[in-house]
Amino acid sequence: MNLLLVGELEPAERSDWAAALRLALPEHSLYLDRGEVADASLDVAIVANPPPGSLSDLPGLRLIQSLWAGVDRLLGDPTLPVGVPLARMVDPAMNSAMAETALWATLALQRGFFEYARHQRASRWQVHGQRRADELPVLVLGFGQMGRAVAARLAQQGYPVSAWRRGAADAANVELVAGVRVLSGAPALADALAQTRILINLLPLTPDTRSLIDADLLALLPHGAGLVNLARGAHLVEADLLMALASGQIGHAVLDVFQVEPLPVDHAFWLHPQVTVLPHAAAMTDARSAAAVVARNIEALAAGLPLQHLVERDAGY
Repeated sequence: MNLLLVGELEPAERSDWAAALRLALPEHSLYLDRGEVADASLDVAIVANPPPGSLSDLPGLRLIQSLWAGVDRLLGDPTLPVGVPLARMVDPAMNSAMAETALWATLALQRGFFEYARHQRASRWQVHGQRRADELPVLVLGFGQMGRAVAARLAQQGYPVSAWRRGAADAANVELVAGVRVLSGAPALADALAQTRILINLLPLTPDTRSLIDADLLALLPHGAGLVNLARGAHLVEADLLMALASGQIGHAVLDVFQVEPLPVDHAFWLHPQVTVLPHAAAMTDARSAAAVVARNIEALAAGLPLQHLVERDAGY
């Protein structure tokens, strides 16, 4: 089959992806430029945030395979071909990396390591009390592949972990994780937030979850709770978080994603003593493992077998 790699990739990154994909798909032809092959002969578009319109007028397209876990930007493109299956990336290495970042942030919040870093900058020698993991209930928003990986890693470390899914209709079909309490629906979220010391967001971005983390939600947390946003910047109302930090309602926030990226140099988060900024680096797709995921879907397509990780366009993920 003929494959097209298209998207916002730096030249070196594009070269790495091309090498990994060609190694994983030696029986297929990979093109890096749409002009290299007739539009009608392209079977699969392998995409990384392609510019709007990049996939229009491809009559033979049979699959759009994303290299990224989030597909909100893709779904926001009105020219995205209708009726063509869209698969998101579920990369085991990326899930593991996300779990590592979530564990690091949770440990640092538990043990006060962010506060010790502030003390170091002030040349202050001060020891705080040491809290145990089992004293800090953690709530993970989102229970997809990444949410399950994060919840499982934290439960293994002894944290009381709950995970919340927005929809309740398919709750009976959720794959359970040892030591993790799975909740669903709006009423359950309000109750869980009241018991949560560390809130970790891994929800997909949809119209229903946009701006979900606002003043009303933050007010439901116990005073001084920690916030870790590893999903999308549009989940969080940034002005509401700044007010919650000023009042002490949120003790510290770890933010990997933002409304505008890169984060503007004059943004209040950069120098805020209660905010830790990451440059959207909590978990990056690993070209080696992700190429194998892509290859499995393309080989399944060629063989007429079911595809994995298909996006429900109406649901947004």
